[in-house]
Amino acid sequence: MGAVVTISRRAILLGGATLLIGCARGEPPRFLTYAGPEVTGVLVYKGTREMYLLNGNEILESYPFELGFAPDGHKRVEGDGRTPEGQYWIDRRNPQSNFHLSLGISYPNARDRAAAAALGLPPGGEIFIHGTPSNVIGMVDWTVGCIAVTNSEMEQIYAMVKNGTPIWIYP
Repeated sequence: MGAVVTISRRAILLGGATLLIGCARGEPPRFLTYAGPEVTGVLVYKGTREMYLLNGNEILESYPFELGFAPDGHKRVEGDGRTPEGQYWIDRRNPQSNFHLSLGISYPNARDRAAAAALGLPPGGEIFIHGTPSNVIGMVDWTVGCIAVTNSEMEQIYAMVKNGTPIWIYP
């Protein structure tokens, strides 16, 4: 997947409108309903702190985010404060997250495990896209390697992105 995308105002408006349906039906705000175009990929640009939810090459939504305490470079080992770079998958959901809601990223893959093993260290894991607790609002790059958005943004992302969706994380 290339980094070339186009913004569709109709898709953004349609996506936002369908997310509001969950609230209008009286469902708890953290579990929204999404009936818009399928999210076929997630692009994350660490350098600009922008995440895009895509349908093909069309941007459905975009979000700013925070990273770990050492955001530059690819995650190598447990505790390094970095976010992995490369292609991964959304592989799990946590509705009981300590960070509001969260979507798991399939780090580490076989290559990540081998690179960490060559250093004699564990690769780490438990990398998520998640919400933000109130005690860190306003802090910059406070996670231990995850991608953090606001809680209301996480509700949208959680509704829109399904397990099995590819995610590309760029420097």
